[in-house]
Amino acid sequence: MSSYFTDLAQQYIDGEWRPGTGSWDIIDFNPYDNEKLASITIATADEVDAAYRAAERAQKQWAGTNPYTRRAVFEKALRLVEEREAEIGDAIVAELGGTRLKAAFELHLAKEFLREAVHLALRPEGRIVPSPVDGKENRVYRVPVGVVGVISPFNFPFLLSLKSVAPALALGNGVVLKPHQNTPVVGGTLVAKILEDAGLPAGLLNVVVTDIAEIGDAFIEHPVPKVISFTGSDRVGRHVATVCAAHFKRSILELGGNSALVVLDDADIDYAVDAAVFSRYVHQGQVCMAANRVLVDRAVADEFTGKFVAKVKTLKAGDPRDPSTVIGPVINSSQADAVSAVVEQALAEGATALVRGSVTDNLVEPSVLTGLPADSALLKQEVFGPVAFLVPFDGEEEAVRLVNDTPYGLSGAVHTGNIERGVDFAKQVDTGMFHVNDGTVHDEPIVPFGGEKHSGLGRLNGDTMLDAFTTQKWISVQHGRSGFPF
Repeated sequence: MSSYFTDLAQQYIDGEWRPGTGSWDIIDFNPYDNEKLASITIATADEVDAAYRAAERAQKQWAGTNPYTRRAVFEKALRLVEEREAEIGDAIVAELGGTRLKAAFELHLAKEFLREAVHLALRPEGRIVPSPVDGKENRVYRVPVGVVGVISPFNFPFLLSLKSVAPALALGNGVVLKPHQNTPVVGGTLVAKILEDAGLPAGLLNVVVTDIAEIGDAFIEHPVPKVISFTGSDRVGRHVATVCAAHFKRSILELGGNSALVVLDDADIDYAVDAAVFSRYVHQGQVCMAANRVLVDRAVADEFTGKFVAKVKTLKAGDPRDPSTVIGPVINSSQADAVSAVVEQALAEGATALVRGSVTDNLVEPSVLTGLPADSALLKQEVFGPVAFLVPFDGEEEAVRLVNDTPYGLSGAVHTGNIERGVDFAKQVDTGMFHVNDGTVHDEPIVPFGGEKHSGLGRLNGDTMLDAFTTQKWISVQHGRSGFPF
C-alpha cells in the first residue's frame, strides 16, 4: 500500500507519469495521525490544457474502437481491483481515515460499478425514426460527447471517481480527472494506474492534481470538455453550473443533502434505530445521503430516543485501522472545527445534548442533539459530520412538511409497519431518492442516482449514463429525389 503514495504521487498526462510544474506542493496527510503520505507538485493551467488535448487526440480512435474491445478493458480493471483489494483498502484507510468497514463498503460498490461499465460499453443503440417525407430515412445515432471533465470529492473518492470515469470511457469518451486535494491518490492517480494496467490506451484518461488557487476555472472553462461531472458541495456546484452554462457545456452535478429518516408511529423501533444510526454515522457522517435529521412520531419518541442514544454510545471511535472502530477521523482540521461549531451553535440555540462527543484533533466522537428550535438554520443545512438531530412530530402531515423544509432534496427514508403507507409518504417528499423501511445511504449501478432542489442536476447510473456522457445525432438519407419549392 505505501508504494501507492510514492509511485503514484505524480501527474498522469498523455500516458506519462510526471511531476507537476506548479510552484507549490499538495501535501497528502493521513487524517488520523497526520502522517505525511505524499507530496505532489501541483499541475498548472498549461498541464490542464495538455491533459485535455491528450484526451481529445486519443478519443477519436477510441470512439471508433469496437465496443467489445472497449469492454475488455473494464473486465480487466475489475479483476485488478479484486486482486488488489487489500492494498486499495489500506490506502482508503490511510488517506481518508475510512474505517475497515467503510473501505469494504466502498470497494464493494466500486466493483459493482465496474461491472456495470462492462455492460455499458455495449448499450448505445441507434434508431430509425419515421419521416413524413416519402423516401426519407431518419437515422438517430447515439455518439460519445467527446471529452468529459470529472471532479471528484474526498469522502468516497475511489468509488465516486470511477463512477463517472469508467462509464464515460466505456461509452467512447476521453476523460480528465481532477481528484480532491485531500485524496489525490485514492481518488485520482490510483484510478489511472488500474486502468493503465488494464490496457486503456494512453491519453484517454488523464489525472491532474491541482487546486483552484493555481488554475482558477481553467478546468471547467477549457474548450475541449463538453461535459463536466462534479460531485461536491452545492456552493461549488452552483459555480460549476454557472461557468458551464456560460461556455455551453453540460454539467452533471451530484451535490449535498440534508436527508431525513422518518419513524412513523407503527414502525419497528429496534430496526428503525439500527437504520438511523447507520444512516447518520457511516463514515463519520461524511456522506451526502446521510440522515442529518431523525424525525420521530411523538407517540414512539421516548422509546426510540432511549434506544437510539444507547446504540450511539456503543460506537467505538478511534484508529480506523482497528477493525472494531466504527467512527474514524473526519478528513481534516477545518472539517473537525466546522462540526464542533455546529454543536456549539445548537447548544447556544437551546438544544439539549443527549450525547456530547469529544473532539481530539480530527477525531470527532458522535453527538446526539434534541430540542433544537424549529426555525433553526441548522435543521435546513447539510452537516458533514457525526451529529444527529432528533426531531419529534405529530402525525404524517407535519412529518412531510418537516422533511421538505430544506433547500436540499437528495435522499431519505421512512419506517412504518405498512409498506404502502410508506410509499405514499415517499411520494410526497421532494427528493430524487427515498427508501421505505431502510437506511438513507444507498447507491446501485442501474438505478438513477441524483437529487432535486440544491442537491444537484441530472442523474447518474444505468441508462442515465447514456444521457450524461453521450449525445444524439440525426442523419437523414433521402432515397430518390426530394422536391424543393424553388
